Amino acid sequence: MSRTRFPLAPLALALTAASALPLQAQTAAPADSAGTLRAVNVEASADASAEGLTQPYAGGQVARGGRVGILGNRDNMETPFAVTSFTNELIQNQQARSVGDVLQNDPSIRVARGFGNFQESYFIRGFLLSSDYVAYNGLYSLLPRQYISSELFERVEVLHGASTFLTGITPGGDGIGGTVNLLPKRATNEPLSQVTLGGASGSQKYGAVDLSRRFGPDNSTGIRLNAAHREGGTGIDREKVALDVVSLGLDWRSSNLRLSGDIGYQNHRLDATRTNVTPGGTLTAIPRAPDASTNWAQPWSYSNERDTFGTVRGEYDLNDQVTAWFAAGARKGSEANSLANFALANNAGAGTTYRFDNTGRETVKTGEIGVRAKVETGPVKHALVASMAYFGLDRDNSYTFDFSRQQATNLYNPVLSPFPAFSAAAGSGNPDGPALQRRSQLNSFALGDTLSFLDDTLLLTLGVRRQTVNSTTIGYRTFNGSTLTSPGGAVSVYDQSRTSPAAGVVFKLRKELSVYANYIEQLSPGETAPANSGGRPVLNNGAQLAPYVAKQKEVGVKYDGGRLGASAALFSTDRPRSIVVNQIFGSQGEDRHQGLETTVFGEPVRGLKVLGGITLLDAKQRSTGSTATDGKKVIGVPDAQGSVSAEWDVPGVRGLALNARATATRSSYADAANALRVPGWARVDIGARYTTEVQGRLVTLRGRIDNVADRNYWGSVGGYAGAGYLVLGAPRTFSLTASVDF
Repeated sequence: MSRTRFPLAPLALALTAASALPLQAQTAAPADSAGTLRAVNVEASADASAEGLTQPYAGGQVARGGRVGILGNRDNMETPFAVTSFTNELIQNQQARSVGDVLQNDPSIRVARGFGNFQESYFIRGFLLSSDYVAYNGLYSLLPRQYISSELFERVEVLHGASTFLTGITPGGDGIGGTVNLLPKRATNEPLSQVTLGGASGSQKYGAVDLSRRFGPDNSTGIRLNAAHREGGTGIDREKVALDVVSLGLDWRSSNLRLSGDIGYQNHRLDATRTNVTPGGTLTAIPRAPDASTNWAQPWSYSNERDTFGTVRGEYDLNDQVTAWFAAGARKGSEANSLANFALANNAGAGTTYRFDNTGRETVKTGEIGVRAKVETGPVKHALVASMAYFGLDRDNSYTFDFSRQQATNLYNPVLSPFPAFSAAAGSGNPDGPALQRRSQLNSFALGDTLSFLDDTLLLTLGVRRQTVNSTTIGYRTFNGSTLTSPGGAVSVYDQSRTSPAAGVVFKLRKELSVYANYIEQLSPGETAPANSGGRPVLNNGAQLAPYVAKQKEVGVKYDGGRLGASAALFSTDRPRSIVVNQIFGSQGEDRHQGLETTVFGEPVRGLKVLGGITLLDAKQRSTGSTATDGKKVIGVPDAQGSVSAEWDVPGVRGLALNARATATRSSYADAANALRVPGWARVDIGARYTTEVQGRLVTLRGRIDNVADRNYWGSVGGYAGAGYLVLGAPRTFSLTASVDF
């Protein structure tokens, strides 16, 4: 279990670069005549896009719009889809560490944990999206697979709902409830040299640098360097984390050509991280949540992930009406872990663990080309778009597990066991090391047109995407002890295509009020038939079904009052299911998610910022083939959830701002038959920010307390299709940082 560490190298590199850059950074803003400290306004420059970043809305916590897939950047009031774009100002002021921390602000999203490891997963409108399939500047799966540090992105954009026409199929076939796109950091319009130091509960230490410069005629060339190191405890007993991250962003622009590129590295290491809890055994009810700082993880367990990635993007104006673009990216990642997940046996909290080791490598290559054109046909304006996209992934994997050496433990009084050697009965796949296990290729071609009528008060968007899914799965070479149970090499090939349509309409009733409707689909690769079901063999074992089509219908209203914005959407999405009937695996039944999604945002009065909303969900299983599950709620999906936050600039104390966020979720179920109910929960987080001058330098102090009341609660249920495992919420956590602009 050797673990190589480079704890200070990225930070040292960045500090060296800081000393080498010209000292032309901005100085701290002086106080104005009223005695109020003026904040430095440092806007990020445009990426390789003529539109640049959408402008922040009043209050600066969200933007006025965001990227709507191949349609490009759109103002919220002019798109028939629901988009939320969280800004870097929000990310910094809430001291968010990851994508999941930011998404807690979206009332339609709850953060969960992926299957078998420690990756983030996101329930969006009750459907899962794995962190594997987050997009980076419009391209899927380029960022680290399990955890994405906040230093790597400028904005977090959420496109709510199905999106195959707009963004293409996600590589994992999920994302039915929405997709997430992260925008990289670009050089700011003013020089920036910022150093941040801090700490958090568990004696955790943190350091980061953020450097930005523009050069050349008209500041046409930009460079942005970010680096950070985090190491120490988490506030959970014995749990430790270490993180190194570095990213470099470059951009260049001329009158008709724009180019940008990024290269990044992240090394994320976890020791004795608290695991999922899988209900089973004789369980008849979900036990109460243990103390939030309790850790049942075995002391020898760990998970390491290391990724290197890069992107390049360009845009060229062929003339005033036509623009062509390209984008490409690649990632190489490796991970290794030794796990001991908790299987819950009874209501008293007794359970077992056993050792499971896993190693894997991933290589991703992806790209897109396209063209946009603006034309007029009589009184009708057209915004035309055509694009072609490619995605390729190779995954190597190997594992070893020892189910025969189970170790007894308990939720409330964990039993820590010495490091167990594998027994002669241990099972394994590809025991000599990671070997190619899956190869996926996605190809698509899309056409779209947004038609404008009646002086741009009526907008109609129509589009189609032809998507091809090609997947090759190579069987593991498996052993049970010393006995070869499968020689490996068995190949299953899946090659399917489908055309996915979309239609949306926006009508501007008034300048500040729009109504919209859409129909759009989400394509997912068909599931593979299991070897057995209910103790009986499945006759079409190994067969993979045709692609699934989830169909979404949505109507909504959007309001922009200048300082306060709001939206409401009614949606209904049907997702096909697969079950075994008469020993044949096939497509039958569906999950239907219906709901109401509301949001509010802005700065209704100067100095008071608000953000939040409520989502009501009715997620039911339909035509499942079993009376035990027909009509029951989908695992892990509550019928109501919401979040609301506020930030207040304290009058009379210049530079001081206080903030608070409340998050609440009603109960959900950990099993398809709805016999295991998991209680709902509510949590309050608070923070403060103080900005001042020290020897002519701008200094910003930020403090935060998450889970102020130190509530004990099951924070999520599930995070993988059909699984109802539990994740305990984090304890009360303190964090403090100080940033200095040189």
